[in-house]
Amino acid sequence: MIDPRFVLLGALLSLVGSTRYAWLTVAGRTRPNRVTWILWATAPLVGFLAQLDEGVGWPAVLTLSIGLGPAVIAAATFVNPAAYWRVGRVDLACGLVSVLALGVWLTRDDPVGAVVLAVLADAVAGVPTIRKAWTHPWTENPVVFVLGAVNGYVTLLTIDRWDVAVWAFPAYLAVLGTGVGLVVVLRQRRLPPPVTPPAGADGPGQAGGATSTSAP
Repeated sequence: MIDPRFVLLGALLSLVGSTRYAWLTVAGRTRPNRVTWILWATAPLVGFLAQLDEGVGWPAVLTLSIGLGPAVIAAATFVNPAAYWRVGRVDLACGLVSVLALGVWLTRDDPVGAVVLAVLADAVAGVPTIRKAWTHPWTENPVVFVLGAVNGYVTLLTIDRWDVAVWAFPAYLAVLGTGVGLVVVLRQRRLPPPVTPPAGADGPGQAGGATSTSAP
């Protein structure tokens, strides 16, 4: 176990990654799925409130950071509306399941159950982005996911109380960040970059000329 205050370092790294991703979104160089990132902001913040209620201590800093970072990214999609990924039926279905999981929390007085449901909601909300990372990896950037995973691993190293409410979010974040980061990197190596249209071209699904792909 390391000093619990190291969670602050992990949270900082995660927020740096989110801020960079948000800047790339404003510049049109990434195209986040708005459903995913709004729910990725909501679910951890719900989990954070539940962790405060449970008195988990320093690990709650991780949960707060992984709620604030996606909130910044979601906001960036409104700064550059052309830079967000078009929402389809699969996205909406995953969003609905995620919202239902959060809704169950509101009807329960069970902090541990709330954390578990928040993790579930967060995972389901991520399905559209994981799917997009596989099919269109050049619309994503791996740094935000890798730094999020580092945040999770650092927090796990600080834990001295292995209750579900304490370790569930950092463990989930470590797995999610590692997995999505690897998908983006490996798929970008396998698939060629999208063709950049000539100056003045006005094709569908453009995001500042960064990509010529559009959502399925």
